[in-house]
Amino acid sequence: MQLHTKRALTSRVHEAPDFAAAQELYHSNGWTDGLPIVPPTEAAVEACLEWAGMDPDQLLGIEPVRGQPITAEKLAINAVMAGCLPMHFPAVATAWQAMHKDEFLLHGVTSSTGGCAILVILNGPIRLEIGANATFNALGNSDRATAVIGRAIRLALINLMDVRPGGIDRATLGHPGKYSYCLAEDEEDMTWEPLHIQRGMPEGTSGVTVFAAMGPRQIMNEWTTDPKEILETFAAEMRANQLHYSIYGGNYVIVIPKQLRDHIQAAGWTKKNIAEYIFERARVERGEWANVGKGSVVRDRASKVHPALQSPDDLLVVAAGGPAGGFGAVIPPWMGSKTRAVTAAIGVCVDCEPPKPVK
Repeated sequence: MQLHTKRALTSRVHEAPDFAAAQELYHSNGWTDGLPIVPPTEAAVEACLEWAGMDPDQLLGIEPVRGQPITAEKLAINAVMAGCLPMHFPAVATAWQAMHKDEFLLHGVTSSTGGCAILVILNGPIRLEIGANATFNALGNSDRATAVIGRAIRLALINLMDVRPGGIDRATLGHPGKYSYCLAEDEEDMTWEPLHIQRGMPEGTSGVTVFAAMGPRQIMNEWTTDPKEILETFAAEMRANQLHYSIYGGNYVIVIPKQLRDHIQAAGWTKKNIAEYIFERARVERGEWANVGKGSVVRDRASKVHPALQSPDDLLVVAAGGPAGGFGAVIPPWMGSKTRAVTAAIGVCVDCEPPKPVK
């Protein structure tokens, strides 16, 4: 295959006599997440860059504290280490660029004691091209694509931003999503608008949404077909998160598998209807904190109402999961509205300035 990268790779090269020695080299230097890596050969890194049409020195973001530039070459190295094929790299690169938007608050997300992970949600044709599974075990890395894309984000944070436990990463507990946290939407088996289109991306594009997320909280309601009763269970879990974790509103993700989704769609409910209903139902009074051991912070504000969502638009509704079982999931935010979910189109510049006419 003829490679067309315009500039040579500039990263330092390490030699290892065999695969086992390469693993020990990476582990001993703290360059992994504790799992084995794929040695990032020059050919593999160049193949990722060529697939994405990127030069090695293309700037993907600036590390927000030390001002360190993050280049496509460095990200591709970590993507290969995570197990990515070239076809996976555009999603990784787009997710990384989205993470660098100011509203995402990357430094806070990755350094907090709260211990969130970065959830990546895939939409559009790319899901089918890379074999991302949106059904069985959808939140459990059930396929190669979602597993390695999510892992590439974490490895890049470790190696490009020094986000290591006990260093920049100050997480008290963290959660398993820090290994890999990537989900594809089941667009073929829903009547709803895909998430990225809802959030402003053009029709026909592929997109990624990044979200600073705590671990998924699974719910179950097999005893009704009424959309309001089903969604009340989701709202109750969101209220529980407000009481047990953070009372402040921000983005939430709810994942609705097929069994519950079919009931909601059959009743004619759209994602907008879902969000408007949950916006009204997922809220608590500050005084309720007294019932969960937090009475000392209630003071004279017991009647103050705290909605889980600042507006219905804050709810990210995702269709995914296996075909049977009355289950769903609520994925809470790291810290209210301090960070915002960001959606970006893959391979398309949505907000670029139009070309100026030639005189």
